[in-house]
Amino acid sequence: MSKEYSHHEFDVIVIGAGGAGLRAAIESAKSGVKTAIITKSLLGKAHTVMAEGGCAAALQNADPRDNWKVHFHDTMKGSKWLADWKMAEYHAKEAPDRVRELEQWGAVFDRTNTNFINQRNFGGHTFPRLAHVGDSTGLEIIRTLQEKGIHSGIDVFMEYTVTDLFKNKKGECIGCIGYNRVDGEIHTFSAKSIVLATGGITRCWSVCSGSWEYTGDGHALALKAGAHLRDMEFVQFHPTGMIWPPSVRGILVTEGVRGEGGRLLNIENERFMFNYVPEMFAGDHAETIEESEQWVQEVVSGKLATVRRPPELLTRDVVAKAINSEVKAGRGSPNGGAFLDISHRGEEAILKKLPSMHHQFKELAGVDISKEPMEVGPTAHYVMGGVRVDAETQESCVPGLFACGEVASGLHGANRLGGNSLSDLIVFGKRAGEFAAKKSKELSQPKIDEKDINLAITNILAPLKNFEGENPGKIYDELRDMMQNQVGIIRTKDEMVSALEKLNEYEARQKNASSGTSRKYNSGWHQALDLINMIIVSKAATLAALTREESRGGHTRDDFPTPDDEYWGQIVNVIWMEDGEVKIRQEEKEEMREDLQEAIKEVKKMIAERAAEQDGEK
Repeated sequence: MSKEYSHHEFDVIVIGAGGAGLRAAIESAKSGVKTAIITKSLLGKAHTVMAEGGCAAALQNADPRDNWKVHFHDTMKGSKWLADWKMAEYHAKEAPDRVRELEQWGAVFDRTNTNFINQRNFGGHTFPRLAHVGDSTGLEIIRTLQEKGIHSGIDVFMEYTVTDLFKNKKGECIGCIGYNRVDGEIHTFSAKSIVLATGGITRCWSVCSGSWEYTGDGHALALKAGAHLRDMEFVQFHPTGMIWPPSVRGILVTEGVRGEGGRLLNIENERFMFNYVPEMFAGDHAETIEESEQWVQEVVSGKLATVRRPPELLTRDVVAKAINSEVKAGRGSPNGGAFLDISHRGEEAILKKLPSMHHQFKELAGVDISKEPMEVGPTAHYVMGGVRVDAETQESCVPGLFACGEVASGLHGANRLGGNSLSDLIVFGKRAGEFAAKKSKELSQPKIDEKDINLAITNILAPLKNFEGENPGKIYDELRDMMQNQVGIIRTKDEMVSALEKLNEYEARQKNASSGTSRKYNSGWHQALDLINMIIVSKAATLAALTREESRGGHTRDDFPTPDDEYWGQIVNVIWMEDGEVKIRQEEKEEMREDLQEAIKEVKKMIAERAAEQDGEK
């Protein structure tokens, strides 16, 4: 091998060390194959920790009426019926076992009075379903998986950026190349199977909850390797991110605040969410403040809520657009959002149920949430779109390339329910690791073509050899601001056509960006390479959003404000790359299996009967 790089050989390589990546690696190692994790950051520092509110699973601990069919129904309904129903079925059925497994591995969930795992309410879920650890659930899950993982014999490469995947002449994925972000040394990895678990793309927007790693690396790696993406127009703007002070703009405010009875108010002190209940959710939510307050009292007292949930617990897309509408109408908070008030629950309850939120606002904004409201607004938080995978195995259309977690698509359709992300990670992380390991046992160790390695190295080092180009940080900031303004929460054709033109300009500028010549601790070099992926995924999201001429879930067109169920309600957008260009086509969604259609009808009937009973009691 050339001295220009170091080489490593494994059976299975997992790229990403969040919840999905750790769970995949644990399952792979358990199968007895040589497994490695490559992570862009440090082990334990993953976006999974931002999932504070809970992990959705029909454990039936808070309400015995819950079951996998209701969870399946809620997921499909929340997705605006565009989710892959096969994935939604696996998810609803297997989530309880995956949560109990975490408990066996040491996760310390909050408990009910009878010492079962406690579950809280969340938007879009019919029953209290989110297993939680205060408001630090994602952190506890990462801690648990990391502890399990380091005792599973997994090799870990921390602070490495993977820039390219390699394939053999049969089109099978056989390895990857990347560099150490600390010393700049280049490393190649051969593998019989590769699992992408790189998370999302939200760093492409200037107001986002994601950290610096979230530049769409896995989405771009998959596209460049020949895999397909779907649902890239559906970007979830979480309704509640911090908006003041500017230094913390976008940092997540957990939905658990609303799940514990938080009220959304405009500048006129009006609970405006009562004005934004869509017809499809009518009957599911409280119609009056009195009914809403009765719900809170029942939840606080530990009873099964016999009244409808507050409208603050509508799905995330509805709440985010409602806050946006209030701001546009001149009724927003002073810094362009809304007020979220949980102070009526009292300091003791807040410190018990929402300790991280109390600390976060006290330290970062000088706000005591037990005494005054928070100021919140929509923040780019999650992409429903990603690598198109087989529901059972999580393998993409490129043999040997698997994906799980946020980088994969299918489960969430047009809109993800809160709490489904954490159960998504553990359900499909396990499946991806299991089937990647199984496939690796059938293959011999592959050899990567030296020409492919040399070409990849040339591309990695290119920004270090551009001596006259502009600072990549300038392009990086301009791209993020442009995406926020032109492909944000509300979209129009003219703005998105302009966005695609600007993305082509950024692509040309990126090729000439100059980062200085040092490989050590060179953030400019890292940004120049991140820009390649950010531009690709931004094009994919923009092209998909431009093509879908309707409003649905996380995708809102100002020029096409209503859903088109007859056409777009039956269609998914599929993205791929051809000769370096991002392409798009439409495919009809697969018809749901008959027994699952019956399950949906059964749940709808139960919900209708429940609503009728509640109306009778009133």
